Amino acid sequence: MLKIILIRHAESEWNPVGRYQGLLDPDLTERGRAQADLLGRELKKHSIDVLYTSPLRRTYETARIVGAHLGIDPVVEERIREIDHGRWSGLLVEEVKRKFPEEFETWIRSPEKAKFEGGESLRDVLERVSDFLEEIKEKHRGETVGIVSHTVPIRCMLCALLEIDLSHFWDFGCDNASYSVVYLEEGRAVLRELNVTCHLGDLYVEGHFAL
Repeated sequence: MLKIILIRHAESEWNPVGRYQGLLDPDLTERGRAQADLLGRELKKHSIDVLYTSPLRRTYETARIVGAHLGIDPVVEERIREIDHGRWSGLLVEEVKRKFPEEFETWIRSPEKAKFEGGESLRDVLERVSDFLEEIKEKHRGETVGIVSHTVPIRCMLCALLEIDLSHFWDFGCDNASYSVVYLEEGRAVLRELNVTCHLGDLYVEGHFAL
């Protein structure tokens, strides 16, 4: 059996204000660092063997803090970086609604059809994370693998693992410093835990509906 733990980075400087980050690279907030510390303490119970992380600062810093609790150095993996939001990058959600109303509606209502001008589509992200997951299945059989990533790649990985169409992209909760657990056994994937945040206590902040 292979156990995959999908971990969203802790709160970044842009999360509380609702700003699209994409490949831009804000740091964690002080609350985010505290969230990452609680996350690391929580994940000790899962006996993680290897910890992969997106190269962006908000993910790498989360992985570094978590890894310190686990006694593991995080491994940087480009394929699990955030989606490239293209022209939306750095804009607030309200600004995107005004400047790109039709594209925003597609993003919310039909995400599988979304393509960010100057950036990526969900299918682009699905392709690269699926390639990574297939490698993980071969390389880490019988192990527990932690993956520190972002909302879009995590939801795409859940769709890929559970063989669910991208039209269900928004069906998965994915809050800051949350984790989800998927077991791969006997040719099937079982979602055992989704968007776990109970370890955060008063530091929990609900994720923005459009990010």
